[in-house]
Amino acid sequence: MLTEQAKEIINQTERKMQEAMNFLEEDLKSYRVGKANPAIFNGVTIDYYGTPTPLHQVASISAPDVKTLALQPWEKSLINKIEKAIIDANLGLTPSNNGETIRCTVPALTEDRRKDLIKKAKAAGESAKVVVRNARRDGIEILKKAQKNDGMSEDAEKEAEAEVQKLTDKNVKRVDEIVATKEKEIMVV
Repeated sequence: MLTEQAKEIINQTERKMQEAMNFLEEDLKSYRVGKANPAIFNGVTIDYYGTPTPLHQVASISAPDVKTLALQPWEKSLINKIEKAIIDANLGLTPSNNGETIRCTVPALTEDRRKDLIKKAKAAGESAKVVVRNARRDGIEILKKAQKNDGMSEDAEKEAEAEVQKLTDKNVKRVDEIVATKEKEIMVV
């Protein structure tokens, strides 16, 4: 029977693992995979009156079709700064403007670029697995200390360790699924 303390340690460990999953999913969203996705601009910032500001806070970003991204700045004076930020971000996009909106045509991915993106996705997946395993290690250490110092029974500690291991296995499997899904998406021509 798990004690309240053991349940709290398990929940804490699960939260850390979930943060790794969320980070991985957000990171993979920013990969340009041959179709227009406004999330590609998530890491782009511009100098807005001396403050580095995320692009989505100074312009509306949309995908009018699968090959085009359109940015409508809130202030027309920002067009040149936004264009420069997109070029500097090295996203493989070439912005063009008509004085009011900026359009970026998303080029098709080359075979080499697809392979690079898959390598990058696998590396991100491995990093997420490391975070999950570190959360497991930390959770088990806390459980062992609780058994030693706080009087948690050995049975409760062992049962909680088994729960932490189940969480770890589930999350490692989930990382593999997320990366495999992204791989399929990258390989679609």
